[in-house]
Amino acid sequence: MIRVLICDDQEVVTEGLRVMLKTSPDIEVVGIAYDGAQAIAMIPEVQPDMVLMDLKMPGVNGIQATRTIHDRYPNVQVLVLTTYDADEWVFDAIRSGANGYLLKDTPRQGLIAAIKETAKGKTPVDPGVASKLFDHIAQEHMPPPNTSLVNALSDRELDVLQLLARGLSNADIAGRLYLSEGTVRNYVSAILAKLDVDDRTQAAVLALRYGLVDLSEV
Repeated sequence: MIRVLICDDQEVVTEGLRVMLKTSPDIEVVGIAYDGAQAIAMIPEVQPDMVLMDLKMPGVNGIQATRTIHDRYPNVQVLVLTTYDADEWVFDAIRSGANGYLLKDTPRQGLIAAIKETAKGKTPVDPGVASKLFDHIAQEHMPPPNTSLVNALSDRELDVLQLLARGLSNADIAGRLYLSEGTVRNYVSAILAKLDVDDRTQAAVLALRYGLVDLSEV
């Protein structure tokens, strides 16, 4: 059972989310908070596995709350659910420790699937904001590479991941690396398995977050 705390300053949104998530037998809504400060204060009491976090709220906003939760309660995941896809919101949320970033027009099944993915340690990101996230991270100082993840990938897999993170298709990667498209497809499958992610967007986000690729070199 995934214990979820919903944080949003609009009651109609929180109640709608509560009803929506009740349709999944694997998810339990353990509390509702109407700003970031309330969400932080409720965590010791309701002990959520995850906070479904809005961003633009009065008082302590979602960015500030995400940073505090990440620092104080590292075992509690934060999945952003917001209407804002502006560059600064996307980048600040991920940099503050958010485990995923969705927009509020995400369909019910997509939201439920994203909650389950986040609970498994994956990083769901709405395709509509993924490119903005990549552009921002590419312009920032890259973090030190995660040694264990680097060692898990072969040199050629890292080459493919570098290009995948730029949004290149399998055909484009094949042309760049002088490989067949089928070979690239096999490399991509291996990368997804080793990073334990479901799709290319999640692989790219994980790679950028942990310094596995440097977009400035492409």
